Amino acid sequence: FQVKSENKKAIWDTEEVPEGSEFGDTWDPREQPEYQILFKQSVGTEDVFFGMSGKDPSTACCEDMVIKINLPETKYSDITLDIQDKVLDLRTPQKKLLLHLPYPVDSKNGKARFISEEETLEVTLRISRKFDFTNF
Repeated sequence: FQVKSENKKAIWDTEEVPEGSEFGDTWDPREQPEYQILFKQSVGTEDVFFGMSGKDPSTACCEDMVIKINLPETKYSDITLDIQDKVLDLRTPQKKLLLHLPYPVDSKNGKARFISEEETLEVTLRISRKFDFTNF
C-alpha cells in the first residue's frame, strides 16, 4: 500500500476529484434555466457535394459547441459565467446552471452573446479533440 498524497490525513488526491465538483451547491435554491446544446461544423462544397473530406453529420465531426440558455427577466450585467475545460457554470440572481459538457472545450477562446430580444445567452465554444482519422 502506497500513499500518494503528501498529506497523510487526506482521503483522496486532487487528481481524483472531478473537475467542476467545486461548483456543486446542493443547497442553492435557484432554479436551473432551460438550455440547449447544439453542434456546429464548417463545411464547404467539397464536403456537401463530393464528400471528399470524410465529414459526416455526427457530432464527432463538429468543431464548435453552442449552448443556448434561456434567461427570462435577466439583464446582461447580472450574468456571471465561468467556463472550464469540461464545465460551464452560469449564475444570475434568479437562475443557476452547472453544466458538465459532453466534450472538453478550449475554455480560453469562447464567445458569449446575450440576445436581449429573445432573453437568451448564446455561448460558442471550440471543442478540443485529439487528432484522429475523423478530426485532422
